[in-house]
Amino acid sequence: MASPWWRAATAACFGAVPCLAFPAPSLWWLAYVALVPLILLVRSAPTPRRAMLDGWLGGAGFMLAVHHWLLPSLNVFIVVLALLLGLLWAPWGWLVRRLLGGAPGGAALLAALVLVPSAWMMVELVRSWQYLGGPWGLLGASQWQVPAALRMASVGGVWLLSFLVVLVNTAVAELLVLPQARVLAAGALVGVSVGAGAVWTLVPAPAAAGDVRIAVVQPGVIEATTARFDRSAALTEQLAGRHPDLVVWGESSVAFDLSVHPELTARLAALSRRVGADLLVNVDAPRADGKGIYKTSVLIGPQGPTGDRYDKMRLVPFGEYIPFRSVLGWATRVGRAAPVDRQRGTHQVVMDVGAVRIGPLICFETAFPDMSRHLADRGAQVLVAQSSTSSFQHSWAPEQHASLAALRAAESGRPMVHATLSGISAVYAADGRQVGPRLSTSSSTAHLYTVPLASGETVYDRWGDWVIALSVGLLALAALYEVARVAAGRRGTGVRV
Repeated sequence: MASPWWRAATAACFGAVPCLAFPAPSLWWLAYVALVPLILLVRSAPTPRRAMLDGWLGGAGFMLAVHHWLLPSLNVFIVVLALLLGLLWAPWGWLVRRLLGGAPGGAALLAALVLVPSAWMMVELVRSWQYLGGPWGLLGASQWQVPAALRMASVGGVWLLSFLVVLVNTAVAELLVLPQARVLAAGALVGVSVGAGAVWTLVPAPAAAGDVRIAVVQPGVIEATTARFDRSAALTEQLAGRHPDLVVWGESSVAFDLSVHPELTARLAALSRRVGADLLVNVDAPRADGKGIYKTSVLIGPQGPTGDRYDKMRLVPFGEYIPFRSVLGWATRVGRAAPVDRQRGTHQVVMDVGAVRIGPLICFETAFPDMSRHLADRGAQVLVAQSSTSSFQHSWAPEQHASLAALRAAESGRPMVHATLSGISAVYAADGRQVGPRLSTSSSTAHLYTVPLASGETVYDRWGDWVIALSVGLLALAALYEVARVAAGRRGTGVRV
């Protein structure tokens, strides 16, 4: 028998495999079989406790792999976080063994096809809470470049993609090791294919509604705050005479509180007049009123700030604040965790820039499907994300971050502009397809995009997180059935409680 330590290491390695489906490798097709080794390992566990341990370590391996680029910032603390979040997969491991272990009957095999994905959904839902790190690395997000998957996202969001990816993995696992399941599993795979085809055929693409010209200013990695501002201003000057409708600067592009720097405000207003468009800049600085540091999207017009501003609501744990700093403050001594906590905004904002209404998001917020849906519901015609990945330029982070915009566009039926201070800038149409070139991590430029607008609303925008509700319902029904079965068994044997 293999050593428990070897089994533990194997579980962690198998759990890490799906990370290759995400950018930068972007082996999207691998996602449909990447979980099979872990499922087969867990179902072979000799005891339920061992299955839960395998699920825990597999989940920890997955979390460590998809967040490996945080290692320089969090150091050994990233391992601690991965192990803590990996615990969420322990119940999933128990369920996999319960339904697929040994020689399961037809009912268990059928139940596994919907309950194993439902349990995975619960893990993704819980870890998507902003205080646990947010929805980075959701399995369905690996399908960001597949047109059919993006159409599915318009129906059920990234949640539907995750559910279907895990369902396919479960069916493949059944096909490989359970002869009695082959007809059922093959039928499930055919059903998923037919369903995807039906969505592609029956769910219309977003209807065209004109276009708007939006410029992205990406100065690149410039540590000196004044030099960064100057470079962004110089790049913006190059847009004069090209008639943009909006110019977008990246996250932390302005490191000064504009209310106490009238010379910078005047300079930005002059730039707006020069290019003939409003500027959306991002201020990352202590406020003069002493209320702390905010990251704020500020709209600048020809006469200066228009009054439209948005304070970032969802902050990056450890990157922009430290949860329970009194207990976990030591993280600043072992990595590059935030020395000072940023403050949170309280509500989302839609801004009118004349030619179009925009919904701003800042960095990490593009990972949250509910935020883009809310902006679309409030009338935003274009989603605009301001980001910076200057700490992770040579990792997979910039590619992963830019890919999220494709999903948010497809889910909401609104085009999305992902503008970075440094990193990868990209623009996506309302169906998630890329518009124009991506600006690489080495770019220092201003690029003008013609962004196609769209009208109407998607099924996901209308129905919301129905996949989550379905998963909760399926698991609740399974739990009730299990309770009833146990109770019936006790009555049959005369056991009293």
